[in-house]
Amino acid sequence: MKPLFFLLIFPLLFACQAPVKKEAHGKVVKVADGDTFTLLHNNNQQVRVRLHGIDAPERAQDFGNVARQKLSDLVFNQPVIIEEMDVDRYGRTIAIVYTADGVCVNEILLKEGLAWHYKEYDDNADWAKMENQARKQKMGLWSQPKAVAPWQWRKEKREPTKKAA
Repeated sequence: MKPLFFLLIFPLLFACQAPVKKEAHGKVVKVADGDTFTLLHNNNQQVRVRLHGIDAPERAQDFGNVARQKLSDLVFNQPVIIEEMDVDRYGRTIAIVYTADGVCVNEILLKEGLAWHYKEYDDNADWAKMENQARKQKMGLWSQPKAVAPWQWRKEKREPTKKAA
């Protein structure tokens, strides 16, 4: 009876474990925009990192430079811990980023109204609430009556303007 029990239970133990997320440490050496930076790993390898679950305004958009400056204030030339979630089609590591003292950078940008919660790629209900709270308080980009989401702004830039015939 015991061998049969272990044959049935043993695989279930592994099935119930949460997936292990990959964690990396390093120092931020460049901030590209409000949601992308370059990390110098402790092994001297550089990796481009895109913040998971949020989308900050592009640099040419309103609040784009404000978001970039905030990200820079939080992480530039500082040690960070990244929780790697994925790699995007551009080869960037998609990650949740923490400062050395444990502050979640992704959440700070949401709370201060400097990024959208990118619900297409993340279903974190707490992050949705953070965005909604910033909207209600008209913080950051939400102080504008008609803020344009970065994914919409990028789409409009890719598509040529169609003129009426």
